[in-house]
Amino acid sequence: MLIKNSKSRPNYDHPENDVISEGLYQNRRQFLKGLALSAVAPSLVRAETDPFSTVEKLTSEYSVTHYNNFYEFSLSKEGPAKLAKDFQPLPWQVAIEGEVEKPITLGFEDVLKKTQQRERIYRLRCVEAWSMVIPWRGFELRELLSLARPTSKAKFVQFETLYDPERMPGQRRGALGFFSLDWPYVEGLRIDEAMHPLTILATGVFDKSLPNQNGAPLRLVVPWKYGFKSIKSIVKIKLVEKMPVNTWQQSAPSEYGFYANVNPKVNHPRWSQAQERRIIDESFFGTKRIETEMFNGYGEHVAELYRGLDLSRWY
Repeated sequence: MLIKNSKSRPNYDHPENDVISEGLYQNRRQFLKGLALSAVAPSLVRAETDPFSTVEKLTSEYSVTHYNNFYEFSLSKEGPAKLAKDFQPLPWQVAIEGEVEKPITLGFEDVLKKTQQRERIYRLRCVEAWSMVIPWRGFELRELLSLARPTSKAKFVQFETLYDPERMPGQRRGALGFFSLDWPYVEGLRIDEAMHPLTILATGVFDKSLPNQNGAPLRLVVPWKYGFKSIKSIVKIKLVEKMPVNTWQQSAPSEYGFYANVNPKVNHPRWSQAQERRIIDESFFGTKRIETEMFNGYGEHVAELYRGLDLSRWY
């Protein structure tokens, strides 16, 4: 995410139809994380049997876990891996509320027990015009939402990340220098986007527990949208009637919209989106320039969601 400071706050009242000993301590933490995931490992659906997984060459594990945006910790790509190393993601709870028949709050272990864990190899396209191919472990978001039984008034899904400046130093006042965001980080999807089988909540990567810097223990992954939609370290999911305003949309509305569908024909105001830099490994030669595909190559699965919608306006 390239940043632009904006203090203006335009009106976003969208009608519904518009359109989260030191050695002993570390070992215990890793043991608990591994135990939670191993409990569901026997029922894991592997990528080779999943029709939504790509067969493209994977980005290296080092790059996936050391080149990422997580401003709750740092503005730099390498900063989150350094500053999040002591973050303790367990115990963890996520609440589902709003326009639902059965509001619920579940611990992370209960989330794993109630969902089908699967491996999905997805392309990830950042709005900054770089991309990766990542083997996620997680479950379809619709499984979790269904537990709360959304009502007919639920038109959108709003997500919220953890707000804890002590544990997430990037949230502290002045920590990001001249640049600032309103915390906690907020994202949103239309209900049909959220219920699409491509939309997952990730709990791991490279067959391991999700690293702190990648959004442990629970992050959203929506592969046909730009990466900033994939909110990390989620603690609240709220079903709502009106379109929520996501954090980047609020900060720079001329640059970041609600939908954020990957679209090579709609440029960012400051750079082209027609091509991307695919990151393969951590070496200088471990990248290649490729043409960006509409919906990040997932058009056959999701294009129908936007029939009749002007994607140059609803970017």
